[in-house]
Amino acid sequence: MIATQQARTVKVLASAQVLNGLGVAGTVAAGSLLVASITDSETLAGLAQTSSVLGAAALALPLARLTAKGGRRLALSVGYVAGVIGSLFAILGGAEENLILMLLGTFFVGAASAAGYQARFAAIDLATNETRAKQLSFVVWGLTIGAVAGPNLMEPSGNLAESFGLPRLVGPYLISAVALFLATLVIQIFLRPDPYLLAQRESALTTAAKRSTKEALAHIRKNEKALFAILSIAIGHVAMVSIMVMTPVHMAHVDVTLTIIGLVISIHVVGMYAFSPIVGSISDRIGRINTIKIGVVTLLLSSVISGLAAADDAITLGVGLFLLGLGWSFTLIAGSAFLTESVSPEVKTSAQGASDLVMNLSGAGGGALAGVIIGTLSYGWLCLFAAIPVSLLGIWSLKLDSK
Repeated sequence: MIATQQARTVKVLASAQVLNGLGVAGTVAAGSLLVASITDSETLAGLAQTSSVLGAAALALPLARLTAKGGRRLALSVGYVAGVIGSLFAILGGAEENLILMLLGTFFVGAASAAGYQARFAAIDLATNETRAKQLSFVVWGLTIGAVAGPNLMEPSGNLAESFGLPRLVGPYLISAVALFLATLVIQIFLRPDPYLLAQRESALTTAAKRSTKEALAHIRKNEKALFAILSIAIGHVAMVSIMVMTPVHMAHVDVTLTIIGLVISIHVVGMYAFSPIVGSISDRIGRINTIKIGVVTLLLSSVISGLAAADDAITLGVGLFLLGLGWSFTLIAGSAFLTESVSPEVKTSAQGASDLVMNLSGAGGGALAGVIIGTLSYGWLCLFAAIPVSLLGIWSLKLDSK
């Protein structure tokens, strides 16, 4: 019964993630370029992704609380609907060249990202210890199709926007509004019974989700393994966000076309999601810490390759961005599974919400600093600075492994 329901749950979540990826991924490059166009400032270009990541951070804890009260179906639906509203604000902001409306839109689109991150935990509500990372990775993999297609729709979606008399760069937000609406329908119709509520009934831990986030964070601070897990997720995310969001701006310095920029971002997204089932299997087989070490090495290699690439060298940047996404996948999947295993059951849901909060706040800070660094120094310096916390994480993993 549980095994059958788990298999069905993963399929439904993966289907919704396809639409979520399609809706969110195409707005990443477009958002940065649109803000740069509105403000006529590359330094401020990172505000789009910063706003989006702040939106994801702001929704992380409310979505965790909604999960505790009404299950995963309620929480995920709220996140996706907020993303639809955000897409409409971004379209209006782009059309009116209104930065406030634009950033408000990207903020709420970030809520859809928050729902996507929560979905990975929904995938392991009913999973066993032996398959936890692999089950989680299948839902992460669900983002691949939509997330790869999204950036490559920049050109046709731009044509669609122009046909409505709108700026080309708001085109991806038209796609986002439709895709996230469809994702909401998938969750509402097919995610039944709710995996979280079913897991609660099976384990009889009906008070588990009622523990506060403050208690969860206190528990994590006292637990070195849980602290390492949550910081692995956060550091991998801040390195990925800071480099990824500034790559379109770096390439635009030499008038690289939107098609080429979209292709490079798509290659990055392939690295993030396409190999996640393999990453999950590796994590279940060799352990969480060893898997995070692989992610650290991959992220460092990415920072070197990307940082040394010329702005018009799409091939080298593609390789660097692919490795950036792959390294992120290793730290996210192994770190998420490790966190779930390291905390006590009564704080698990709150800890998952806290994890997404810390991850997204770190990403927001990274996105904001990335714009300042590339505006005052260069893309190469940005990649160097991004590698510093990753290196410290690698040192910590060696120390933790030796205990």
